[in-house]
Amino acid sequence: MGSAGLAMRRLSIIDVEGGLQPLRSEDGRVVAVCNGEIYNYRALRADLEARGHRFATGSDCEVIVHAYEEHGVDFVERLNGMFALAVFDRDRGRLLLARDRVGIKPLYHAIHDGWFLFASEPKSLLAFPGRAASLDLRSLDLYLAHEYVPTPRSIFAGIERLRPGHLLVVEPGRGVHERRYWNPDLSPCEDLGRASEAELAERLWVTLRESVDMELMSDVPLGVFLSGGLDSSAVAAAMTELGRGAVHSFSIGFEDPSFDESQHARRVAEVLGTQHSELILEPRMLWELVPSVMDFLDEPMADASIVPTHLLCRFARESVTVALGGDGGDELFAGYTTIQAHRAAHYYRRIPAPLREGLFEPLVRRMPVSLDNMSLDFRAKQFIRGAGQPPAECHHLWLGAFDRGERSAVLHPDVLAELGSSEEPGPLQEHVAETDAYDDISRILYLDMKMYMEGDILVKVDRASMGCSLEVRVPLLNSRMLEFATRLPVRHKLRGLTRKYLFRKAMRGRIPDDIIDRPKKGFGFPVSKWLRDELKPLLLDMLSQERLTRQRLFDPASVERLVRDHLAGARDNRKFLWTLLMFQLWYDRYLADRAAA
Repeated sequence: MGSAGLAMRRLSIIDVEGGLQPLRSEDGRVVAVCNGEIYNYRALRADLEARGHRFATGSDCEVIVHAYEEHGVDFVERLNGMFALAVFDRDRGRLLLARDRVGIKPLYHAIHDGWFLFASEPKSLLAFPGRAASLDLRSLDLYLAHEYVPTPRSIFAGIERLRPGHLLVVEPGRGVHERRYWNPDLSPCEDLGRASEAELAERLWVTLRESVDMELMSDVPLGVFLSGGLDSSAVAAAMTELGRGAVHSFSIGFEDPSFDESQHARRVAEVLGTQHSELILEPRMLWELVPSVMDFLDEPMADASIVPTHLLCRFARESVTVALGGDGGDELFAGYTTIQAHRAAHYYRRIPAPLREGLFEPLVRRMPVSLDNMSLDFRAKQFIRGAGQPPAECHHLWLGAFDRGERSAVLHPDVLAELGSSEEPGPLQEHVAETDAYDDISRILYLDMKMYMEGDILVKVDRASMGCSLEVRVPLLNSRMLEFATRLPVRHKLRGLTRKYLFRKAMRGRIPDDIIDRPKKGFGFPVSKWLRDELKPLLLDMLSQERLTRQRLFDPASVERLVRDHLAGARDNRKFLWTLLMFQLWYDRYLADRAAA
């Protein structure tokens, strides 16, 4: 029989004193570790106790070992939670790994010298004797395209991530095999299709409140992030209506009024009656954190909002150990402005190509450059960048950094030669091929769930919070909300150009109308300006000709042009430069010493 070693460094939330891991079955035959929370553990525990199982702790994660004993590997389908878990069956020599439905918690694995290794962070795998860090060039190419490395790859050669909604089994005689246990069902739901809008809005609210109720379980102080947007305000409204005691809310603001939303958060807190705490960030607090983000990020990711997100988590951690957030609402209910842009692009593609390419696009490209994050010229140039392409490719070009031609220009000739001329199917094409979505908007929402949400949004929140020992829960991605929202007809998500149509309707009378109707605003900072000013020394250092020549990963002349044009105000190259900067910071953290040796 096989053998295994399981270890866990726990952030104690449920049964603080008694829920130490690993957790064991009564006879010690089954052993488990779990990063995350099992929200329906009380119902599972009652059922298992009725079947004769005896529990030794009050931990939510102890249900894992008993559910495995009772139901085998299929027990994972019964879990409602955010988790990355491992179960070892001593009798069978079987190791089971599983990850929650949408990938809230990370799980990496690798094979090295005959050992199967797994961990929540790649740095743990790199600590294994003889396991050195090395760069996966295909993942570098994907990172430049998407601004993150899509699952199942990682930036490290030989290390992969388990896909969300999948389990992986390692056992003697059968090797390693993986299978999916859950995937969003996007087929039309007759029950939801027949219901009136009023009925659906009430059902949405009840489902959200039930999901929040499940995720309030905690033996340590708990609060909520409050940005002043619809999603976080809805979660806070559900918490206050449930009446579990005082609700502690947390927000951050910016000295720059063009990015500050703190007044909206304060308004929601006042209406709901939360005990509100607010931190106004000075620009220095943000840019001084940038060089150290790779200490907790592990892989390069070009979402600049990781910086204020981490500062918000640090601020909340001074008072609570658990915080609820509003992530997931945009992907489930069509909240991103790109969804509106797809409607516009549908009509744009009907314009004759000679007129588009000969008149409109040259006019847009000649618009004066503004380094404001939300400037009209930046948004117009991003729109024409992808609007003429099919919806999936268009969406990728709007969200990502470098297209194929731009990657060919910026990558070093040695890297291009190593990658070869053949273009293997990427994650975008794989997800498009597998979805059963019945319209373009639903397909885009599916892609957002499978790629942007899992590879960017959830990674950002998990790393930013775990980096300061704060657990962030996302009730909008609770299994109950997932089952409701994914089957909801798309006309209730996007009505004309109104995003989150039904969600807005469900929240009328529960939060102020001006909060429900106000334009969406990103959670970031003035990247374009800072790359020219406060972060310029870091940018010039990380992208210096000397570094790039030594690394032989990027073409020094192409990168120098990107830097020169941006600093001169000739082009807004923020997405390109920030993507390269984040990679260079990762490279310095993980590979520079090895490369020098």
